[in-house]
Amino acid sequence: MVEYKIIFSKLADKDKKLLKQAGLEEKTINMLDMISENPYQTPPTYEKLKGNLDSLFSRRISLQHRLVYKVYEDTKEIFIVRM
Repeated sequence: MVEYKIIFSKLADKDKKLLKQAGLEEKTINMLDMISENPYQTPPTYEKLKGNLDSLFSRRISLQHRLVYKVYEDTKEIFIVRM
Protein backbone atom coordinates (compact mmCIF):
# COMPACT_ATOMS: atom_id res chain seq x y z
CA MET A 1 0.00 0.00 0.00
CA VAL A 2 1.28 3.45 -0.94
CA GLU A 3 1.37 6.12 1.76
CA TYR A 4 0.37 9.63 0.82
CA LYS A 5 2.68 12.50 1.71
CA ILE A 6 1.01 15.17 3.85
CA ILE A 7 1.70 18.84 3.14
CA PHE A 8 0.36 21.64 5.37
CA SER A 9 -0.75 25.10 4.23
CA LYS A 10 0.45 28.10 6.24
CA LEU A 11 -3.02 28.41 7.79
CA ALA A 12 -3.05 24.72 8.75
CA ASP A 13 0.33 25.18 10.45
CA LYS A 14 -1.19 27.99 12.53
CA ASP A 15 -4.22 25.81 13.28
CA LYS A 16 -1.96 23.19 14.91
CA LYS A 17 -1.44 25.49 17.90
CA LEU A 18 -5.18 26.10 18.28
CA LEU A 19 -5.96 22.38 18.17
CA LYS A 20 -3.34 21.73 20.82
CA GLN A 21 -4.95 24.36 23.06
CA ALA A 22 -8.35 22.75 22.47
CA GLY A 23 -6.98 19.36 23.54
CA LEU A 24 -7.48 17.81 20.08
CA GLU A 25 -3.84 17.28 19.11
CA GLU A 26 -3.82 13.49 19.59
CA LYS A 27 -7.13 12.99 17.76
CA THR A 28 -5.87 15.13 14.86
CA ILE A 29 -2.59 13.21 14.63
CA ASN A 30 -4.51 9.92 14.53
CA MET A 31 -6.74 11.26 11.76
CA LEU A 32 -3.73 12.48 9.75
CA ASP A 33 -2.09 9.04 10.09
CA MET A 34 -5.30 7.39 8.91
CA ILE A 35 -5.75 9.59 5.83
CA SER A 36 -2.07 9.26 4.89
CA GLU A 37 -2.75 5.54 4.44
CA ASN A 38 -6.11 5.97 2.71
CA PRO A 39 -7.74 9.43 2.32
CA TYR A 40 -11.10 7.83 1.45
CA GLN A 41 -11.31 5.43 4.43
CA THR A 42 -14.47 5.34 6.49
CA PRO A 43 -15.21 5.57 9.40
CA PRO A 44 -14.95 8.36 10.28
CA THR A 45 -17.05 9.61 7.44
CA TYR A 46 -15.91 12.37 5.15
CA GLU A 47 -17.77 14.68 2.84
CA LYS A 48 -16.80 16.05 -0.53
CA LEU A 49 -17.30 19.79 -0.44
CA LYS A 50 -19.35 21.60 -3.10
CA GLY A 51 -19.27 24.84 -5.03
CA ASN A 52 -15.90 26.55 -5.38
CA LEU A 53 -14.50 24.05 -2.83
CA ASP A 54 -15.54 20.98 -4.86
CA SER A 55 -12.02 19.50 -4.99
CA LEU A 56 -11.77 19.41 -1.18
CA PHE A 57 -12.75 16.86 1.44
CA SER A 58 -13.79 17.51 5.03
CA ARG A 59 -13.75 15.32 8.15
CA ARG A 60 -14.89 16.23 11.63
CA ILE A 61 -12.25 16.33 14.35
CA SER A 62 -14.94 17.38 16.84
CA LEU A 63 -18.35 19.03 16.57
CA GLN A 64 -16.65 22.40 16.21
CA HIS A 65 -13.41 21.49 14.36
CA ARG A 66 -12.84 20.07 10.89
CA LEU A 67 -9.94 18.79 8.84
CA VAL A 68 -10.15 20.10 5.26
CA TYR A 69 -7.85 18.60 2.64
CA LYS A 70 -7.24 18.01 -1.06
CA VAL A 71 -5.96 14.74 -2.50
CA TYR A 72 -3.50 14.70 -5.41
CA GLU A 73 -3.65 11.14 -6.76
CA ASP A 74 -0.97 11.66 -9.43
CA THR A 75 1.72 12.58 -6.87
CA LYS A 76 0.19 10.69 -3.89
CA GLU A 77 0.04 13.88 -1.80
CA ILE A 78 -2.55 15.28 0.58
CA PHE A 79 -2.63 19.05 1.00
CA ILE A 80 -4.10 20.06 4.38
CA VAL A 81 -5.93 23.36 3.85
CA ARG A 82 -7.32 23.95 7.39
CA MET A 83 -7.65 22.10 10.67
